Amino acid sequence: MAKVIVIGGGPAGMMAAITASKHNSTILLEKNEKLGKKMYISGKGRCNVTNAKDISEFFDYIPGNADFLYSSLYTFTNQDTIDFFNNLDVKLKVERGDRVFPVSDKSSDIIKAMEKSLHRNKVDIKLNSNVKEFLHKGNRIYAVKLSDGTIIKGDYFILATGGKSYPQTGSTGDGYRLAKSLGHSIEKLIPSLVPIEIYDSLVKKLQGLSLKNVELYIKNSHGKILYDEFGEMIFTHYGISGPIVLSGSRVVGENLHKDKLSAIIDLKPALSTEQLDKRIQKDFMEFSNKSFKNSLDKLLPKKMIPVIIEMSGIDPDKKVNSITKKERYNLVSNIKQFKLNIKGSRPIEEAIVTSGGVTTREINPSNMKSKLIDNLYFAGEVIDVDGYTGGFNIQIALSTGFSAGSGVDSK
Repeated sequence: MAKVIVIGGGPAGMMAAITASKHNSTILLEKNEKLGKKMYISGKGRCNVTNAKDISEFFDYIPGNADFLYSSLYTFTNQDTIDFFNNLDVKLKVERGDRVFPVSDKSSDIIKAMEKSLHRNKVDIKLNSNVKEFLHKGNRIYAVKLSDGTIIKGDYFILATGGKSYPQTGSTGDGYRLAKSLGHSIEKLIPSLVPIEIYDSLVKKLQGLSLKNVELYIKNSHGKILYDEFGEMIFTHYGISGPIVLSGSRVVGENLHKDKLSAIIDLKPALSTEQLDKRIQKDFMEFSNKSFKNSLDKLLPKKMIPVIIEMSGIDPDKKVNSITKKERYNLVSNIKQFKLNIKGSRPIEEAIVTSGGVTTREINPSNMKSKLIDNLYFAGEVIDVDGYTGGFNIQIALSTGFSAGSGVDSK
């Protein structure tokens, strides 16, 4: 029986170990004091374990090397994930955006279920075991050396150490160093699913304001749309956050070093420019004797009104019935194109996932096997793959973990 060493006890590593253990003696090495530490905080502690969309739609939500994941996502699908947890007595539910959560809303139930499967498959779990280096001869690894000097020999090795986001959970980039030591190339690391910092001081006035049903565009200096998404967002003291902002952050990381970028928010995407103008005219007729500053209560959130008034350049005390057509058009423009100048992304340490990592060119997509090292496999975020928020990243981890574990099984 072959001996498999899995490095990393997140979702990818746990799934790889569970799968590999069906036909192999398997050891799971985790440097933390417990498994799945990052999973505990995922989905705000509820663990958004997958997404219920048709698996064919997943690729639209994976901006990072979606084609590479075709084989693994179809081999272990989101339905397989749902079945896997159902078989471990974890009931799941589908929420808005097709996000899948445990009914209990406890990420610990997901982790406990995976631990149960690991124990059932007799995986030897070694916690507080930090892998310092691979020991290898030529293009074959024969052991790993832990930071305490312990040497653990094996026949096959699966690297599933995660990325560099949320380092407090153990994702400190160890996998990149280990892969690089064996000759693998690492694509530039960029924070993904992270809030965006804004230059404009007005965001501080809007701090805490949540917006629903708005459209966010990220454009370059030539006005080209690099990203466009509809949904929810929130203003913070340093800029903007929320689902549609997090998903757009990857574009910021990829492009800001070579161009100036702006975030354009359409506060009323359901209305065309003409329809919004008619709506404002209707409100102005209703409040014809009021001052401008008291005429927008039906149209905009209270916190947004003074900012929009300032941007419009209209005197806040001006009577509504004396506002000119040109001034009204300017108001419409500011509501449809609320512009913010992007300063950058928040640090990678605050990102939900890492974009970049071990290049997919050096990994076989069908079984996650290294093309450089005979007995090395990869799984999860250590690979240069990443998805948007909504359960896609954990599904990627589980699918690639299954592929890696199955790849070892086929030996």
